[in-house]
Amino acid sequence: QVQLGESGGGLVQAGGSLRLSCAVSRRTVSTYAMGWFRQAPGNEREFVAAINWRNGNIYYTDSVKGRFTISRDNAKNTVYLQMNSLKPEDTAVYYCAASPTEITSSRVAGYQFRSWGQGTQVTVSS
Repeated sequence: QVQLGESGGGLVQAGGSLRLSCAVSRRTVSTYAMGWFRQAPGNEREFVAAINWRNGNIYYTDSVKGRFTISRDNAKNTVYLQMNSLKPEDTAVYYCAASPTEITSSRVAGYQFRSWGQGTQVTVSS
């Protein structure tokens, strides 16, 4: 089974930056895409960004376009989320997730992902 471990969360002031990492252990040929989701207190989990391992196609939710960048390092089996110009509304627990199929649309949902990390807290102060 794929195991995921996030790191890089923390406390930052509005306008600042953080980079999240997600190390994928036991990655198999059945893992085709990676995604980042977030969940703020009292809110439902929401999609943030996704990337396919093979072709590098990338998808973002509208609220992070131009501020967040997802990338992958195939050799290290690691996915990153560079977050710039952070806003207080970005405060949430961020989760990485692995999908057994490639992502082909920006309409990404959690059910497309089978394995999840434990989450890392991102807090943006105003």
